[in-house]
Amino acid sequence: MKKTAGIIFRTLILILIGVTIGLLISNNEFSSHPLINLSGSSDKLSKVLYLVTNKYVDSVNTDSIEGVTVNDMLQNLDPHSVYLPAQQARSINERLGGGFNGIGLEYQLLRDTLVVTQVNADGPAAKAGLQTGDRVIKVDGKSFSGTKLTIARVAKLFRGDKDTRIILGVSKNNGPVKDYVLKRGRIELSSVDAAYIAGKNIGYVKISKFATKTDVDFQDALKRLKVDGMEKLVLDLRGNGGGYLNTATALADEFLPKGKLIVYTLGVHEPRTDYFATDSGLYEKGRLVVIMDEYSASASEILAGALQDLDRATIVGRRSFGKGLVQQQFPFGDGTAVNLTVARYYTPSGRSIQKSYKNGVASYRNELADRVRKGELLNEKNSLSDSTFLKGSVFHTSTGRKVLSFGGIMPDVFVPADTTQNTQLVSDLSGAQLFTAYVIDKLQPQLKKFNTDYEFLTQYNISDETFGDFILYASRTVAQMNLQEMHTSRNVIKTLLKANAARFKWGNNAYYHVLNESDSTFKTALKQ
Repeated sequence: MKKTAGIIFRTLILILIGVTIGLLISNNEFSSHPLINLSGSSDKLSKVLYLVTNKYVDSVNTDSIEGVTVNDMLQNLDPHSVYLPAQQARSINERLGGGFNGIGLEYQLLRDTLVVTQVNADGPAAKAGLQTGDRVIKVDGKSFSGTKLTIARVAKLFRGDKDTRIILGVSKNNGPVKDYVLKRGRIELSSVDAAYIAGKNIGYVKISKFATKTDVDFQDALKRLKVDGMEKLVLDLRGNGGGYLNTATALADEFLPKGKLIVYTLGVHEPRTDYFATDSGLYEKGRLVVIMDEYSASASEILAGALQDLDRATIVGRRSFGKGLVQQQFPFGDGTAVNLTVARYYTPSGRSIQKSYKNGVASYRNELADRVRKGELLNEKNSLSDSTFLKGSVFHTSTGRKVLSFGGIMPDVFVPADTTQNTQLVSDLSGAQLFTAYVIDKLQPQLKKFNTDYEFLTQYNISDETFGDFILYASRTVAQMNLQEMHTSRNVIKTLLKANAARFKWGNNAYYHVLNESDSTFKTALKQ
């Protein structure tokens, strides 16, 4: 009986909220339409929620009911239309907005103590003199270390309104605690993870997302690389899950001559909108290679699809995710929001690369696992024989090369996945943040021997002795270690140890420099 009552309440709330949210979205999206009187639906919705809150047999969190029921409705439309709780909506907007108010440091919680692992240049922490390896023992005069720290608690303490003050009691090199007074400020987050000269006149740029300022950050990086003599560019979009459509088109504009169609969008309620390149590109000529993988999605695919269709770049790697839908966010007054799919996007040749979601959300989300099971990540022929592409239409690039619709962007040059990087052992070690922890606990004396990142990159390697010591160190956290996986991933573990050590002292450029030295996809891209 109780279960049946719960189903009835859930269904009723779903219907009422679904009607209300649909009408609200219509009003937000089409302000020129006649206003619809929502009072009746709103009254019913309020009354039902009131009854559930005040009369139901058990205590119920109505906010969670609202979120779950709305999300159920949206997920029946497509996998990317979702309801966002307030905290999640804020987190997404903050990440793509390019910054937040805080003190500007990254950290790791090690033995219930916050250890600084990166300091944002020109941020409050850097101006106050904080450095990597510092330990925060007190905050505002109160004990902080050893008080059951959590990421949520740290974020709440460190972030806040601009110009508000926070006092950190910091121990440097395990010395006495000294107070540092910081004023919170705007922390700008670049979405360009790395930008450096990777080989003879070859520039390398890694972009993790398409945020508000990604095009500006990229322009700054490109200018520096040109000064350093760059003649060819490798753009790494692996793991880039997308972001803003306008940012993707702005980045494509950097590579394409004026008048070229970059992408167009179309939906039942959205008329066709074409996005064309202007004459403001900084790299309209010059060799260009784009690296992608199965986690490159959405805005990444817009950029890669345009460059492939117009024969402007060589795409290297593996088939991309396959997301060809455009979402618009509709916020509500309580901080929650709905990300609703409003259009599909099409590459310049007219293809949609959206993979099928007709079998439901669960099947859609398991599609990447199915690729692994079928062996697609290891063999190009398995990709081309996939039923996704066999059902798709054939399109052609500007020079007549055949390209396929549905299921993502197929690379021009296929590179199989490195299976030594994907063992459970490597996943466990990374998930427990043991690489950085080992750097903090054991490798800092080694880092002090090198004055520059170049010296470290060219002269230092992880010895077998250090590898063994790390495994012993990690075994205190990861109790079960597969010996075969330990042997298989030995070189990967050594690389990750060196990369994390390089990042700890010299930042992301050094980190990716180490990773790319043994990366087969990167090496293939250099040869194109």
